[in-house]
Amino acid sequence: MRMPWLRTVEPMTPPSHEELIRLVALGDEAAFSELYDAVSARVYGLVRRVVRDPSQSQEVTQEVFLDVWTQAVRFDADRGKAMSWILVIAHRRAVDRVRASQASQERDLREGAKEYQASYDDVADTVESNLEAERVQQALETLTASQQEAIRLAYYGGYTHQEVAQLLDIPVGTAKTRIRDGMIKLRDRLGVA
Repeated sequence: MRMPWLRTVEPMTPPSHEELIRLVALGDEAAFSELYDAVSARVYGLVRRVVRDPSQSQEVTQEVFLDVWTQAVRFDADRGKAMSWILVIAHRRAVDRVRASQASQERDLREGAKEYQASYDDVADTVESNLEAERVQQALETLTASQQEAIRLAYYGGYTHQEVAQLLDIPVGTAKTRIRDGMIKLRDRLGVA
């Protein structure tokens, strides 16, 4: 016996990804949640294969879904499937993250090399300066005491010829002569042309 008031209820089919994206474009949070539940595992899997790092893959996956939320109005069902559109976004985001990470590593490497080179150059310069200072000191010791004194005041003390003369209580011409003669001897000892 058939009961006319009872109708058979057709089982509800879940909305397609395309329908969910259309609803997301309208700001439907429930549709977004349903879409997330339906496709997040595939998105994460794709991102994970590209990025490899689990925590960065999670971050990129979040960025992908933020893009899906903000760009859902751009989705055109006539141009392709929703899942393909989402996976393209995911792939682009993942590749961008890998490139950014590589660029960061290369930048850090370059900076590290510069710092290493700078510190190496500083040490080399210091050693060279110390050796040169030692050579000059040895050459200075071959001068007369009066020449040494005048040169030390003028070049190490930073005094003018006039001030050297006053400090040594000698005429300016004598101070200049001692400095000039001492410098000539130093030049010859050090082999400076």
